[in-house]
Amino acid sequence: MAKLSPKEMGKRILENVGGKENVISVTHCATRLRLVLKDKELVNKNDLAKVEGVLSTVEQSGQFQIILGPGTAAKVSGEVAKLVGVKVGQEDEVAVRKAELKEKNNTPFKRFLRHLSNIFIPLIPAFVGCGVIYGSSKLLQNLGLIDDNMYAMLGVIGKAVFTYMSIMVGMYTAKEFGGSVTLGGAIAGILSSPGLAKVVINGENLVPEQGGIIAVLIACMIGAWLEKKLRKIMPSVIDLIATPTIVLIVVGLGSLYIVHPLGVALSQGLSNIVNSLIDRGGFLVGAVLSGSFLPLVMTGLHRALTPIEVSLLKETGVDLLRPILAMAGAGQVGAGIAVYLKTKNKNLKKIIGSSLPVAMLGVGEPLMFGVTLPLGKPFITACLGSVIGGAYVSMMKVASIGIGLSGLPLTLLIPSESIIHYLIGTLLAYAGGFVLTYVTKWDDMPDGSLSNGMEEHSVLNEVLNLK
Repeated sequence: MAKLSPKEMGKRILENVGGKENVISVTHCATRLRLVLKDKELVNKNDLAKVEGVLSTVEQSGQFQIILGPGTAAKVSGEVAKLVGVKVGQEDEVAVRKAELKEKNNTPFKRFLRHLSNIFIPLIPAFVGCGVIYGSSKLLQNLGLIDDNMYAMLGVIGKAVFTYMSIMVGMYTAKEFGGSVTLGGAIAGILSSPGLAKVVINGENLVPEQGGIIAVLIACMIGAWLEKKLRKIMPSVIDLIATPTIVLIVVGLGSLYIVHPLGVALSQGLSNIVNSLIDRGGFLVGAVLSGSFLPLVMTGLHRALTPIEVSLLKETGVDLLRPILAMAGAGQVGAGIAVYLKTKNKNLKKIIGSSLPVAMLGVGEPLMFGVTLPLGKPFITACLGSVIGGAYVSMMKVASIGIGLSGLPLTLLIPSESIIHYLIGTLLAYAGGFVLTYVTKWDDMPDGSLSNGMEEHSVLNEVLNLK
């Protein structure tokens, strides 16, 4: 039986999607014919699946998508567009896939996590700068390159972000949840004020900032919510005076009696749990965290880790999670090297060649979205390979003194005595990702096709349930 031409495939596809009158628009990406239909009930999926060259179908983002594979999708789309009498459009598969993942992850819980993440993103430059200065000052003092006075000055600079971190978190929390920035800062100031030491509740003096970042987040979210409610009902003539006064007195007293002790329990409990898990779970905890981090990134759940990391830094001065999570990116690097050596696709080699250096520096999106994710299995083997590095740095209790960096630059935030263990963990993750990807059989991209198609029957889709 002769292979169907693109024109004949287009005709048969139209016959099974309700005819050309049922088609509103025609677009395509590297692997899919994407149709917007007037009535999806007119689609005959059973007969459509029998058309030679049709690999699968999926309904997503308001489109009826027909999987045809690299090269074929563009040719058939052109023929379908001619038959329908519309212009054919082309879509960037990577951008479309990111948008689809974003839409899939647009749940109330994940939107809340996104809000939390947005609170801390503006603080990252300060975390990085202060962390590098603080870590360097210890190294320079140990080497005898600076005296005690310079070490003290650098210490002040290096710890500056933590001195007023509660205030900054309060301001950004209020802004993110629709309240006044200054009221957020004032509420945070209540929870961190030295005057708390003179306040007695339930027979005990309060300890300034003991509620940690968690207490500030809760109080400022409540403050923003109350402020928005009051402004809707408050007469304009007294709004400027009455609203902030009521917010501060209600949230202030409520924070001292309820939020502060709640924050103490949560902050200390969280720190104890993380430290206990790593102390007792050792390599197993590190392996699980590093191996599951990138799937968490794809689902948006990784944002829940940012407040935890900041709380750890505030409570203990170090972050045991950051080096473990960094191993996930190192596993991707190893997988990328393996794909580079095995693939016959010249264009894919170019993409890897430009993505690998930045991935080693902690920016893994080009390698993940441009190479391992579209290929499917290499993404999975990269995650599995990273567990070796994650297990090692967890056993060695490698910690960072800041957040915001990953990959090799994270060494700037690692105490000098632990840098060698972090580098060993990174090399182990490279090796794990490389070996598993190299020995695993996966479908290569045909030479000449772009590395931006993720087929519906991909193993990755089954694992992540993207259908």
